[in-house]
Amino acid sequence: MARKYPVAFVLLLLVAFIAGANLGRDDERFHEELVVRPLSGDHVNTYFQFTTRWHYGDKDNLYHTQLTPRVIAELLQQFAVKELHIGLTQGLWRYETWGYPIVEATSGAEMWAWFSGANLTNREVDRQWKELANVFSGVLCASLNFVDNTNSIAPRHLIRPQFMPANGQRFVRYATLPREIVCTENLTPWKKLLPCGSASGFASLLNSGHVHNTKYHSLGLKVRVLCEDHDEDNCIVELTQTANLVYDLRLFELSNNDFSLRRLFGMGLNGFCELAESSKIYVQRNEQGERYQLVPEPVHEAKTTRGGHSVVYSVYDMHEQFKEPGERLFNVAWLAPKSENRRRNLAKPSLPPVTVHRYLLGHGQERGRIVTEVTNSHYDALPIMLQEVIPWYVHAYLHTLSIRRKPQRVNEYGRQRLPFKLLHYTPGKQRELPSHLEIGFTLPGQTSALITIDVDYLLLKWLEYPPDANHGHYIGSAIVSSQLPMGRNYTALPPEGHLFEHSFNATRPSYVLSLHTEALIVSLPTPDFSMPYNVICLACTVVALAFGPIHSVATKMIIVGRQASTPKNFVKKIFNKIFRRGKPTDEAAAECEELRAAAGGAAGGATGMASARASISPGGPSGDQPLLEDLDEEEEEQD
Repeated sequence: MARKYPVAFVLLLLVAFIAGANLGRDDERFHEELVVRPLSGDHVNTYFQFTTRWHYGDKDNLYHTQLTPRVIAELLQQFAVKELHIGLTQGLWRYETWGYPIVEATSGAEMWAWFSGANLTNREVDRQWKELANVFSGVLCASLNFVDNTNSIAPRHLIRPQFMPANGQRFVRYATLPREIVCTENLTPWKKLLPCGSASGFASLLNSGHVHNTKYHSLGLKVRVLCEDHDEDNCIVELTQTANLVYDLRLFELSNNDFSLRRLFGMGLNGFCELAESSKIYVQRNEQGERYQLVPEPVHEAKTTRGGHSVVYSVYDMHEQFKEPGERLFNVAWLAPKSENRRRNLAKPSLPPVTVHRYLLGHGQERGRIVTEVTNSHYDALPIMLQEVIPWYVHAYLHTLSIRRKPQRVNEYGRQRLPFKLLHYTPGKQRELPSHLEIGFTLPGQTSALITIDVDYLLLKWLEYPPDANHGHYIGSAIVSSQLPMGRNYTALPPEGHLFEHSFNATRPSYVLSLHTEALIVSLPTPDFSMPYNVICLACTVVALAFGPIHSVATKMIIVGRQASTPKNFVKKIFNKIFRRGKPTDEAAAECEELRAAAGGAAGGATGMASARASISPGGPSGDQPLLEDLDEEEEEQD
């Protein structure tokens, strides 16, 4: 007799079976995605995302990697890291004209990590944090080895973990290097972490010659460990590599702003990565993308609504495009109508709900004021959280911290102030710790807030200045976070998702937004480093000019000679010249020996020899100029 089971029990078993099939033990899966979004102002955003997920199960399985890079497995073995974020960015994202990016990043290098373990202490976390930065300094060929306690903080409220809770305490560390320059040396090792490298798949489009001539480019790496039911022996490691680029079409000098993958990246797509489970291209068709016609026409189309905001994407599946055998290149072209007015392309989109800017006030090299301006364009009030990391060579005064407000339609700020809802301040220590400030407040709708704090600039030791001391010293960008009630201009992935398609129809009550301000350059009191150079040049010149004459006077004997008087008669001149040239050689040699003996008896040693050598120069007895004694004898004979 067949046994009957409740329907709910059958559904529960089905869900468990599907979950087990998706996250089976020792299961590794790789996905590659490309998102293309036309932006306002003749710009195009291309976002690459490569995701590797590995359900490694027991921790001992980390010694046997397949798709996951070995360095990531060794990282989980040696360090108690549960989440790691690294960003290398060149340029500044323009929120007012481009909206919000899919992955937020700041200029230069940015790094933060979450540590979790049973017996961790702050001292142990500081040691692991520094060693972790040194490891990825070599992996990515970046200057992350300069991350230490002098530029690292432990955020309290703003940075939240994205991994599932595990046993033990949690510690976080955050640091930025705004001077870091992103170049080919970072792109090449970043691509080597991919399963297929740069040989095939979407990574083959990332050519350094076409990546670093963009207006904005950012390389990202995120690692997080997801453990089920607080069980550290049943975990998934997720590695996400991102590349976010913004191209300026005006640099291509194209008519009517037509572009293609071949034009942006210098080549077409040569296929998909053979190890990738999915390989898709998403092209935004509405908003700025509605004015373009795609060639070839897409087969699939996806419409997503998120927080009341709808977006339409055309989808190209590379497994379908390259299912037939044969070598070929795949290319997508964006064609604009020929009769379209160029002024329409320059129209700005709707202003994002929250925008931020930061700048310096004051003059001179002694003191100044750091100003951060936050604007809320939404009709309702929004919570705002601000995090500032002020380096140790800039001394901040907490009692000068203030928040003033003004309506958007007013140009100048008045005396109206906003109260603090949250305030956390850790003072810095010279040459040891930076100043850490976190504040929270509520910003009314259609209002701007001006956050100011007064600072002093310290005088550094001469060895603490960089090689280009007059360029200035950087203050890393501030982070502004908020919760948006709607999804307009919001494209970030949800925390529980790992693919771009997981953001489709991901409606929720609020959306966490994180923005970065501009980095600042302060001019500290700088000594005149050219003065030592000038002193060295002057001293060397004086020594060079004085050495020659002094050496000549000290090593040579000066002999005063006088030209013998010659007869005025022409016959006597010829007779005198013939008999002087015909003087016997033996007689000249005898005179030289007498001179040497006289010089040796008078001065002795080496001085006498030097004088004798100087006296038998070509101007000696056999020359045209006679010695002083010969002149005296000739004068006596003439008398």
